[in-house]
Amino acid sequence: MYETATETTPGFRVDDGDPRMTVRSASATAVTVVVDGRGAFPLARQGDTDEWSASTPGVQVGDTYHLLVDGPSGPRHDFDPTRPLLDPYARGIVATDADADAEAGADGTRWTSVVVDGDFDWGGVTKPVVPLDRAVVYEANVRTFTSANPAVPEELRGTYAGIAHESTIAHLQRIGVTTLELLPVQAFDTERWLREAGRENAWGYNTLGFFAPHAGHASAGARAAGADGVLREFKGMVRLLHEAGIQVVLDVVYNHTAEEGLGGPTTSLRGIDGAGRYRWSDTDTYYDTTGCGNTLDTSVTATADLVLDSLRYWAREVQVDGFRFDLMASLARDADHVFDPEHPLLERIRNHPDLQDTLVIAEPWDVGPDGWRTGSFGARTLEWNDGFRDTVRKFWLEDIADERRRGAPDAGIGALAGALTGSRHLFGAERGPLSGVNFVTAHDGFTLHDLVSFDAKHNEANGEENRDGSNDNRSFNHGIEGDTADRGVRAARGRSMRNLMATVLLSAGVPMITAGDERSRTQNGNNNAYVVSDDLAPVDWSDDEDAESMTEAMAALTRLRAAHPALRPSRFGVPGQTTPSASRMSWYGPDGQAMTAEGWDQPIHRALQYFVESTPEHEPYDRVLVVVHGSGRTRDLTLPTREDVFTYRLAWSSEKHRDHDRHRPAGTVFTAYGPGIHVFEVV
Repeated sequence: MYETATETTPGFRVDDGDPRMTVRSASATAVTVVVDGRGAFPLARQGDTDEWSASTPGVQVGDTYHLLVDGPSGPRHDFDPTRPLLDPYARGIVATDADADAEAGADGTRWTSVVVDGDFDWGGVTKPVVPLDRAVVYEANVRTFTSANPAVPEELRGTYAGIAHESTIAHLQRIGVTTLELLPVQAFDTERWLREAGRENAWGYNTLGFFAPHAGHASAGARAAGADGVLREFKGMVRLLHEAGIQVVLDVVYNHTAEEGLGGPTTSLRGIDGAGRYRWSDTDTYYDTTGCGNTLDTSVTATADLVLDSLRYWAREVQVDGFRFDLMASLARDADHVFDPEHPLLERIRNHPDLQDTLVIAEPWDVGPDGWRTGSFGARTLEWNDGFRDTVRKFWLEDIADERRRGAPDAGIGALAGALTGSRHLFGAERGPLSGVNFVTAHDGFTLHDLVSFDAKHNEANGEENRDGSNDNRSFNHGIEGDTADRGVRAARGRSMRNLMATVLLSAGVPMITAGDERSRTQNGNNNAYVVSDDLAPVDWSDDEDAESMTEAMAALTRLRAAHPALRPSRFGVPGQTTPSASRMSWYGPDGQAMTAEGWDQPIHRALQYFVESTPEHEPYDRVLVVVHGSGRTRDLTLPTREDVFTYRLAWSSEKHRDHDRHRPAGTVFTAYGPGIHVFEVV
């Protein structure tokens, strides 16, 4: 089984018979840990280091505690020896009685740290091995994923246990998910302005503590058992998902904390060593590249250690399979706030022995200067491919809308071809197509259903007069804004949804689907639903015909992807050479002849035929023909004639009622009735 890392890390250690507390602060002049019912224990600075430590006799699992830290005054310090602070390394965090007090957050007393045990019987279950080319990522919010699922017991809906329920796991297996990516589950808080407005942070991108699972996502029974009960429920979820062969990836927010900007609630790091944990400008204000009020300074070793220690804890002791890093560009800025693709923290994450079997996925940007860094993160790092998202949305939605409204779109099919084949221009030959995570929707932005149902965002429920959320959605409502009973519009929307999902699942790269997109989940046009609470739309588990149709479409597409290695190359090919685990590509126009230069770029030429062959390394030789028609007009396409092909069989089509069993000889005509994507197997 997995061994716990042996390096000394801060926080409480009670498992060796000599309970001990360690805190790191370069600026503090005094540090005390106060353990409820046990007393106060002054910590001693260890030599000339930033480490403060002391033995704490009598401290046991289940004890609650807080820190008191004193230090100098000054614009970069916020010391107050009377203010209770959370331990940054606390593995349990629970709300105090002061949680009901709206003003309590200002002095950090809404939360307290808990000493946890952490023992868990994994029953011999190990992490599943999923080859990257076979990965299908599913991004989900713990709360909304199961909160409306009638097959899950009511008391478990919207919890870690709800995700571990057999009905949830069966659904994930049905639709071909290999990797469940959870929105933030490290302990988080609601921003003070939201709390004062009676709202809550529904997504969790506001981290309170980097080691403790968020108690609010645990079942009532687990919460009643305390911090250990919450951690056991979380580990139980991981174990059951692993038994089913499903990986668990955590969306982690190390770029900023819930302490917000200067004047915000001081709950932990700011009161312990704010000068050395946050980025500062020359004017002694926060240098913020996150848009959230503060940014952690990972050029400081102790801050980088905090991030790395947290990752190691979740990977080894909780056995999660990987991490998706929110605003990862902020973690890779140096002491001058400049992005460095070889930042020491990135190198440590890539190379630490405890993290060698983990997925590392970057959101490769932040909101600071030169913050868009897609393609810059190097070896062992996957990156969210926002270029893929924008290209695919434009082709299937914006361009189709332009054709309907103005008679013609403004672009041909060349950009989509680059997306289909792995975005080589971004990731280069050395990194390969599996460096990109392909998606068209994510937690922020429209759901798939809303992407085809709204021309504009409708965020009024957020209380910001619809000013929040992106205005660049590349969406298309198909003629009617919002919900409609019009059967023609609903059919067109369904086809567009299938086109978008198929492009994600049939392209080279690692596909990611947002939870509920396969169930036609809607947020009623809200493209920034992190502030919505009571009216936050959960995944729809009802017997809805449209939802069931989309679910089966995703299941069929993941089966098709798994069956055809030609669709999931691990490397980019080199012209004139045979590259193992790459794919050989041949491009044909609508006439079945080799694609011409004009065919790539002219707006009137919105059709291509993509014949792709695998170059076997681990699987048998494979070949597939993917036909793309990006126009609302009906068009006859001639299937390519090749010496090595006699007959094609339609394996999947976004046109709902196509005859999938019919064999079509090479050179025959296939009629595309509007925008669609069609996959032919070679028989």
